[in-house]
Amino acid sequence: MTSPASPSRIDEADIAAVEAQLGRRPRSIHSVGHRCPCGNPDVVATEPRLDDGTPFPTTYYLTCPRAASKIGTLEASGLMKEMQDRLGTDPELAASYAAAHDDYIAARTAIGVEAGCDVPEIAGISAGGMPDRVKCLHVLAGHSLARGRGVNPLGDEVLDILGEWWKSGPCVSARSESASDPAESGS
Repeated sequence: MTSPASPSRIDEADIAAVEAQLGRRPRSIHSVGHRCPCGNPDVVATEPRLDDGTPFPTTYYLTCPRAASKIGTLEASGLMKEMQDRLGTDPELAASYAAAHDDYIAARTAIGVEAGCDVPEIAGISAGGMPDRVKCLHVLAGHSLARGRGVNPLGDEVLDILGEWWKSGPCVSARSESASDPAESGS
């Protein structure tokens, strides 16, 4: 197991990059959860309560449109059902996935404490279907990127299949706030 990635403070250039990636102003970002090899954030850690008061259980939000598009293709391929079926037959995988659920909740709780917000409405709820379903590969990959390899086994598998999505260069230029390759920016 690798050690969790260290989140980094988010600055205005990061916010501009995330806005270009999402096509909208990001909400309640706590930190950069992971930085793509190209230099842009590709996962942001979001506070568990949005600025408008809405509870938000998706702590690790995948922002790279190129990675998100490729993961959407994986979801459409039936990979989630295959993973779900394996959870029911592989006790070791199920135990590791349950531990990933616990890690997700602990990390979100720590962010909430640091941000000064308590969100009892989502206590015990993680994201992506954890601990016993596979519902969103984007969340699982974001969790693996933000917390490091070895924390979420299914997120790690998604990243292995995904490959080097960044290889063709940054997905966006924060200065122009447009995708560098519109055909691949699909999220």
